[in-house]
Amino acid sequence: MLLRTTLFGERYNFRDVKDVLAKANEEKSGDMLAGIGAATAAERVAAKAVLSDLTLEDLRNNPAVPYEEDDVTRAEQDAVEELPYRRIKSMTVGQFREFLLAASTEEIASIRGGLTSEMVAGAAKLMSNLDLVYTAKKMHVEATCNTTIGRPGTLSTRLQPNHATDDPAGIMASVMEGISYGAGDAVIGLNPAVDKLEKVAEILREFKSFMEEWELPTQNCVLAHVTTQMKILEKQAAPVDLMFQSLAGSEIANRAFGIDVALMDEAYAIMKERKSSKGENFMYFETGQGSELSSDGHNGADQVVMEARCYGFAKRYKPFLVNTVVGFIGPEYLYDGRQMIRAGLEDHFMGKLTGLPMGCDVCYTNHMRADQNDLENLAVMLTMADCNYIMGIPGGDDVMLMYQTSSYHDGAALRRLSGKRTIAEFDRRMQELGIFDEAGHLTAVAGDPSIFMEGYLAKRRSAV
Repeated sequence: MLLRTTLFGERYNFRDVKDVLAKANEEKSGDMLAGIGAATAAERVAAKAVLSDLTLEDLRNNPAVPYEEDDVTRAEQDAVEELPYRRIKSMTVGQFREFLLAASTEEIASIRGGLTSEMVAGAAKLMSNLDLVYTAKKMHVEATCNTTIGRPGTLSTRLQPNHATDDPAGIMASVMEGISYGAGDAVIGLNPAVDKLEKVAEILREFKSFMEEWELPTQNCVLAHVTTQMKILEKQAAPVDLMFQSLAGSEIANRAFGIDVALMDEAYAIMKERKSSKGENFMYFETGQGSELSSDGHNGADQVVMEARCYGFAKRYKPFLVNTVVGFIGPEYLYDGRQMIRAGLEDHFMGKLTGLPMGCDVCYTNHMRADQNDLENLAVMLTMADCNYIMGIPGGDDVMLMYQTSSYHDGAALRRLSGKRTIAEFDRRMQELGIFDEAGHLTAVAGDPSIFMEGYLAKRRSAV
């Protein structure tokens, strides 16, 4: 294993595989603040040259966190399928990149079981933005909860009706507006302001009641901590179609989220037994570059490697939804729109290559050097890359989490541009309600929540 090279007469020596991977990464403010990124563009090119000549076997044998020290590493390494691994292990990372660019959907799927996260991250580091879009477009990953997401020709949205005080009336007003724009075929999913069992259960029941009353083929979810959702299932306090949890790429960082592999195994088991959904995919995970750095759990590895490890962890639970909340943490990790766009394309590519039904929360925080144009640029590129889903929030402005993301009407605009549709059953129901026309486009009544409001208000008055 050669960890040095000469570039324009200057010698570059790298400490180990982790150092090569970190310095081969595209510029990220988080890597620079952690002191692990390339100091110059020339050093970055030198690291890419060294990385391109390492084999996939080298990357498997040198995980970012040692096997004996980390439960995420153990879970992922133990899951590697040896037959496809033996087919690819002698490839260099450069050859692997060329394989992915040339391979068919079926050829990529055939070797997926032999990959580790470090291999996935290594390939991403050698790709341009166009490479990431082009290759991701070939990798369709479907999953089924109540409905099936990820089929070719679809672009779905998560209806995110967050409310600053978790007021059910305010939440449902956002739900009704979102449905009137044709948002929510991926899931109706709320981030609660307060993680309290009774409130989370109440909102889950509200969502399910509304879905049943209006015959909406989708999924419900409240993005509370996994232990809160487990208690709801144990008490049978509310129907849970999807179980949510944020994931990180190391045991240390997952402790900051209050989880480990053993707890997630337990959560998966109780959800499998007591879920209210029909399909075999019933978990929902969110990730995002930088979370391991913020919890001092990156183990000296760069953001892209640690993000890829999140996807290796998520794969263990056969999820229905996974998305990177790409610009949510802020400029300490992704400084500006350029870094945010790059990270979103990397994450989407890596998630799909891992075998996940991948979406993206195309977003930024107000203290980043990013704006609406950066957000929309990334959304258009992800649509071209056949991203499974994006977010849908009133006006694209989350009043609870205080960040900017895609709006209800953005999903409709992106589908109109690309010729994509929502999930088929949802599409048909939107046509029946007069929200979509036969082509799947919004009609003149779209955006008018009064379609649903009268019955909802009458129900609330009768309950008082």
